[in-house]
Amino acid sequence: MNNYVIFTDSACDLGPKHLEEIGVKYLNLTLVYDGDGKEYKNDEIKPKEFYDKMRNGAMAKTSAANSDSFCKAFREELKKGNDILYIGFSSGLSTTYNSGRLACEELKEEFPDRKLIAVDTLSASAGFGMLLDLAVKEKNKGADIEEVAKFVEETRFKQCHWFTVDDLVYLKRGGRVSPTVAFVGGLLGIKPVLHMDNEGHLINVTKVRGRNAAIQALADKFGELAIDKTAGPVYICHGDCEDDAVALAKIIKETYGVEVECTVYTGPVIGAHSGPGTLALFFIGKER
Repeated sequence: MNNYVIFTDSACDLGPKHLEEIGVKYLNLTLVYDGDGKEYKNDEIKPKEFYDKMRNGAMAKTSAANSDSFCKAFREELKKGNDILYIGFSSGLSTTYNSGRLACEELKEEFPDRKLIAVDTLSASAGFGMLLDLAVKEKNKGADIEEVAKFVEETRFKQCHWFTVDDLVYLKRGGRVSPTVAFVGGLLGIKPVLHMDNEGHLINVTKVRGRNAAIQALADKFGELAIDKTAGPVYICHGDCEDDAVALAKIIKETYGVEVECTVYTGPVIGAHSGPGTLALFFIGKER
């Protein structure tokens, strides 16, 4: 029987409408602007407005969901007789997954007849979102809760995340690059090409000069690593640089004949750390 509910969190960046359409429930991650004090949910801030604020100097601090919030949300479904499969944001970037996992452990005592499974996607943004979409497809085919959990656990290590940023200052703030590298890179127009490793951490792989070269480098990674270069799914997310997302999708279409299936904004909670101009490509590859 498929009497289980898939839960996630808003770091998947698919948005409330998409998640409702595929039947996935979620918890919101939050942020506050420096000097503001008001807490904002990830999906109550319009991404374009958020990135405009960042361009004008605003800085935001993000917050993970806590285990109490997960317990409250999970308990509502457990009382209905549903099992819970929580598919969460990379533990390499946030404590959110661990909060969801702890909630599952705690509620097992209260609901001993129910199944509660937590899976760390080791993924973020639309890469995380792609895994969710694929998990839902497996569920809709009739897979039970254990089968879907196993599917995500196996697929996550083939789920490629490749991205670039327009301004190194945001990675400098997060400790991803040194102040010297950020300064020199800004002067020379150096753009990093990064990916997410098997532990869910962001890794700086190489550098290219200029935005167009960075976009091409992302497309080249698809050609190098994709299991099937004639098929998808291929997802893109961007930090308010839609033209660049369109350009990347066009290269992939013209070079490999593959349509990008989903293009979304990088949400505020993740965008607070990557900044405006972030561009990321996600696909299933031979390895991450």
